[in-house]
Amino acid sequence: MKDLIEFVVKALVDDPSEVRITEIDAERVTLFELRVSKDDIGKVIGKKGKTVGAIRTILNAVSTKQGKKAELEVIE
Repeated sequence: MKDLIEFVVKALVDDPSEVRITEIDAERVTLFELRVSKDDIGKVIGKKGKTVGAIRTILNAVSTKQGKKAELEVIE
């Protein structure tokens, strides 16, 4: 799942070398913390959060298929 998020986000941003994803495993959920450069944060979030919402929908579909639960958090 981490690779999927990284692939999608790197395609969106201008500086893919600044994309950092931290995976935190908890009891019931896996949390992915996404960090990008300040110039690219708007591209990841999108208008009214539609882009990050779409990424979360894809992540949710993949994690449900694997029988897990995952969340994505964008860190500024």
